[in-house]
Amino acid sequence: MKSLILKDLYNIGHNVKSMLLMLLFFALFFIPGSGAESYIFTSGILCSMMVITTFSFDENSKWIKYAMVMPVSKRDLVASKFIVLLIFSAIGAVAGLLIGIIGTVIVGKIDYGNWNGIVTLIASTLGSLVLAEVFGSVSIPLLFKFGAEKARILSLVAILVPIGICFVVYQLIRILGISVTDNMVLILLCCSPLLGAMWTYLMYRISYTIIKNKEVFY
Repeated sequence: MKSLILKDLYNIGHNVKSMLLMLLFFALFFIPGSGAESYIFTSGILCSMMVITTFSFDENSKWIKYAMVMPVSKRDLVASKFIVLLIFSAIGAVAGLLIGIIGTVIVGKIDYGNWNGIVTLIASTLGSLVLAEVFGSVSIPLLFKFGAEKARILSLVAILVPIGICFVVYQLIRILGISVTDNMVLILLCCSPLLGAMWTYLMYRISYTIIKNKEVFY
């Protein structure tokens, strides 16, 4: 398991500089206008998408075909991808928090005396981690099923579906006259890890079923 995780981390290492430049580029646009919170979420989701790149490396090198003749279980193969996704998501959320704090200091939008602001940043980081994990985990079953190239487009569609559902639910709440307070949002963010863990486990089971029943690998 450890070697599978290290393989992906080593392979993705040369993309670190380009990802950092991308995060800084997005920081220039999000932080001055929308603040650190939206940037933290963006950073987490961007980094979680690097899991797709690891599948591209595997596909180009025919890694999975090779792994199937080695003493590597399909369960470990699937689990390692979800652990790598969690690592990427955590890096993105923490990087978003650090860059977001630095950016808000530069533009003068942070108040260290405001405890609510600090709690919001921490809650946003937690929410970013969960959201990145949820969105990234949607991609993994598709990647195992269709390969990296086809799954890129399908992953975009799969990500847009839950976003659309959340938007419809939000509009219904507004129509019903239910007020969404900051405290309610904060509570939802704090409860999100449990929902995220349940969703990720579901995606893991689907991914394992796909690879267990698959006879031909890309």
